[in-house]
Amino acid sequence: MKYREDKDSLGIVAVPAEAYYGAQTERARQNTIDSGLRLPSAFMHTLALIKLFASQVNADLKLLDPDVAGAIGVSAREVMEGRMDSQFVVDLFQTGSGTSANMNMNEVIASRANELLTGKIGGKSPVHPNDHVNLGQSSNDVIPTALHISVLGAIEGELLPRLELLKGALTEKASVFKNIRKIGRTHLQDAVPMSLGNEFSGYARQAELSISRVQNASTNLRELALGGTAVGSGLNTLPEFAPAVIARINDYLKMDFVEAENRFEAQGARDAAVEMSGTLKSVAVSLTKIADDVRWLASGPRCGLGEIRLPNLQPGSSIMPGKVNPIIPEVVIQAAAQVIGNDTTITFAGQKGQFELNTMQPLIAYNLLQSIQILGESARVFAEKCIRGIEADEARCAGNLEKSLAMVTYLVPLLGYDRAAELSKRAHETGKTVREVVIEEGIITPEKFDDLIQR
Repeated sequence: MKYREDKDSLGIVAVPAEAYYGAQTERARQNTIDSGLRLPSAFMHTLALIKLFASQVNADLKLLDPDVAGAIGVSAREVMEGRMDSQFVVDLFQTGSGTSANMNMNEVIASRANELLTGKIGGKSPVHPNDHVNLGQSSNDVIPTALHISVLGAIEGELLPRLELLKGALTEKASVFKNIRKIGRTHLQDAVPMSLGNEFSGYARQAELSISRVQNASTNLRELALGGTAVGSGLNTLPEFAPAVIARINDYLKMDFVEAENRFEAQGARDAAVEMSGTLKSVAVSLTKIADDVRWLASGPRCGLGEIRLPNLQPGSSIMPGKVNPIIPEVVIQAAAQVIGNDTTITFAGQKGQFELNTMQPLIAYNLLQSIQILGESARVFAEKCIRGIEADEARCAGNLEKSLAMVTYLVPLLGYDRAAELSKRAHETGKTVREVVIEEGIITPEKFDDLIQR
């Protein structure tokens, strides 16, 4: 069968790349660029949480009609439950203060509140998005407040428990492997003996320190900018407003947020978010080291190190039958790379706090929450799908240990450095083990050598 020149073998008309990839051309020409990215639901639900308690406090302060406050509260709760997620259509790349997202929230809540009170969706009466839903607030203090709450909530609810899970799995393996001796490695070269348990205890400590670093970096996230309104001065809000709202948030979430010590700092800078991002980068680096080591230790199964065996999760090759790859460690490494990239973005965004407002807050929120999510999931999957199922190849560990030229290090106190180096060179040139060379030369008895290397 023969086809026209502009068709492929399936008879599909060829489309030039310019036309194929240019389908969004008209949309790209609009004033607003739609990237297809939205602020995370966790952030938007937190923003609704603030609106809920703001309406209650404003009612208590006699600034808001109780019926209006009640309708705002019901609407905000529906947002918090995820029932209105489809209504939040503002693109991630918006005004840097997050005003677009804040007004999207105000309008959705007001629209639903009006429906509850009048039976008609939308409008600005009896509930107005600015005068009522946004009462006592500004995007400039509400958005950074939502950022800190959602980030700290994700850290305490998602990331830390999963890092604890990983620490526990690594600690367990350190105990199980404590008596399995193997060769250590520095510079990717054979070093002196250690136990496989020693190696895993180092990984467990990395996980433990990661937890500690995240906890320490969380401290400054507890300060909230709420109450500063436009520039930090608190214009058009009462001094009682912010502490009352924060108290209700704490009661609801069982957390301990406080008013910012200085609202001008809290609105003009995003240093706490940058600090947390840098900490998450250090966690990512730590997980990369562990995952990479696991890949190396499991390399083979016959022509690599092969000192441990990973769980077989899926066929690892589309062309090589029976090949199984270290899937989960590679998942962890890729996720860590994303976190490191996110940190670069957040670092740049954190610099854009000219005068009284940072103008990259949506981008910071998106990347920071993503980093927390993927780090947490990476730690969980690493623990459950990989670490817990690792087995030691004791014979391989013992064999590598016996073959290593680094065993000559045990003879240095007895023979001196230079003489020990000569024996190592001779063993390497003859293909013999250090044990064989020193016994052949009558330097030490087999029993003495065995006793020596157990130290």
